[in-house]
Amino acid sequence: MKAAIYARVSTRDRGQDNENQLRELRAFAERLGYTVYQEYTDQDSGGKAERRQFQQLFQDAHQRRFEIVIFWALDRFSREGVTETLNHLQKLSAAGVQFKSFTEQYLDSTGIFKDAIIGILAAIAKQERVRLGERTKAGLAKTVAKGTKLGRPVVAPELVQQVQQLRQQGRSDRAIGKELGLSPSTVAKYAHLTI
Repeated sequence: MKAAIYARVSTRDRGQDNENQLRELRAFAERLGYTVYQEYTDQDSGGKAERRQFQQLFQDAHQRRFEIVIFWALDRFSREGVTETLNHLQKLSAAGVQFKSFTEQYLDSTGIFKDAIIGILAAIAKQERVRLGERTKAGLAKTVAKGTKLGRPVVAPELVQQVQQLRQQGRSDRAIGKELGLSPSTVAKYAHLTI
């Protein structure tokens, strides 16, 4: 089986390189009888997918250049959050590529528990989305409790009439805006409103 090795250290990990991970992952691949197709290494934050070698890994996966990706740990693969990480793993599965973590033995899509692992990760991702929604609602409730009105501000009909009268007098949007404390784009919008 052809394997891709993915290793990453963060730019914050001063003085570190990928060699510690790579040495262990090479030995791991050899023990499992895998032939290493290529090693993909990044020295970048795992909090974003725009990592050069990470993107190359997915391009090569979609071209079926290897059958499995092995990585040190899930947080070395991605730190974008559960949902995004799950999406990355599902992209690999959709391309027919399996994955295996060196340090997390349960994170292995080659065994009989593949569907269970994806299911558990999907459930965690769903729970993360629910918690995010709850935090958003709580934040909005706190904002409302402080007296802040949500939504678009109500347009005062008198202000719209004032803008339209000044515009009929030939005044520019910038001059009207300066006089009334509005931006020129708001003046242009109010000039065409019907109240």
